[in-house]
Amino acid sequence: MTLELDPATDLSFTRTLAVPRRLVWECWTVPKHIPHFFIPAPHKVTSVEIDLRVGGRFNTTFDVEGNTMENPGVYLEVVPEEKLVFTDAYSEGWKPAAEPFMTAILLLADTPDGGTSYTAIARHRNPESRKTHEEMGFFDGWGTVVTQLEAYAKGIVA
Repeated sequence: MTLELDPATDLSFTRTLAVPRRLVWECWTVPKHIPHFFIPAPHKVTSVEIDLRVGGRFNTTFDVEGNTMENPGVYLEVVPEEKLVFTDAYSEGWKPAAEPFMTAILLLADTPDGGTSYTAIARHRNPESRKTHEEMGFFDGWGTVVTQLEAYAKGIVA
């Protein structure tokens, strides 16, 4: 599954993970797993709320160097074990955010060796937001998250 990307507003990368797609999906959709990978260490996820349906909440709270960061959001699309789309543009009940940052799209597919092709896309409202996200360290940060996800998921398999 591929999407047409706009280089002016989208950031993305694809990586092959050495864990089955069902486990990657489980890690992204079951609240107990999110704190183990969702933000680059040493930062921490302190709270997760998931209502896995279109319009359902995907709320996280982070502790970043002693600062609490609330991240309310909703799911826009849920295709089990294939596609997960969530945004901070709205919170539950379709309440618009004052200053939305991005929409995240995760695409998952099986690889011939039993692993997962993992594509992460961050869509932004405008080129300025995209540039800001890239300068904040999108590739390093999201790359660290997927590395943490793969390591954690391997532990579930073992």
